[in-house]
Amino acid sequence: MLRDIAFTLARGEVAAFVGPSGCGKTTMLRIIAGIDREYDGTVVPQLGGAIGMVFQEPRLLPWRTVDENVRLVAPGASEARLAALFDTLELAPHRWHYPGQLSLGLARRAALARAFAVEASLLILDEPFVSLDEALAARLRGELMKLIDSRPVTTLLVTHDVEEAIGLADRLFLLSAGPARILAELPIKRRDAASAAAIKAEVARVIKGCSP
Repeated sequence: MLRDIAFTLARGEVAAFVGPSGCGKTTMLRIIAGIDREYDGTVVPQLGGAIGMVFQEPRLLPWRTVDENVRLVAPGASEARLAALFDTLELAPHRWHYPGQLSLGLARRAALARAFAVEASLLILDEPFVSLDEALAARLRGELMKLIDSRPVTTLLVTHDVEEAIGLADRLFLLSAGPARILAELPIKRRDAASAAAIKAEVARVIKGCSP
């Protein structure tokens, strides 16, 4: 599903991978996270630190509260740090609720809280806002950027949404249909409307050039 994928991320950089369904994006993230080990190649992680991962589904333990789900991965986190994290993600009123009592949007916030609680050196996000309405997704993107700004962390994001990638990332990697290969690597230096339009036009040009 992957072919000749090679890239390097700087510390604190946010990179977004955009590609069609089934091209191997999730497989790539699972390999980087160490979940999938059946592959040919080499992954060189950042020295030290943990990996935080947000899956396409929140994957919260249903028999534990939001607080317990987060503390499970970060048992040493201070009360002050967790309280600040829950406040940023607007989870404080739901801290003692169980996943079954949460909306999908709140469950995704809890998954983000769990990933940030471990103070990871690498944050991996697999379409964390998929299936949310645009207004809620925009709010969560804003909250994610607040968290990244408060503690810079090398971040790898997979998304189908070019605008989402432009709004969050420092670099956009455009992937081909499977087996995925990198078609283009586009720096995102500014987030104004003109720059976003130029990047979207370049993405369209590359995709058109690769069409049969």
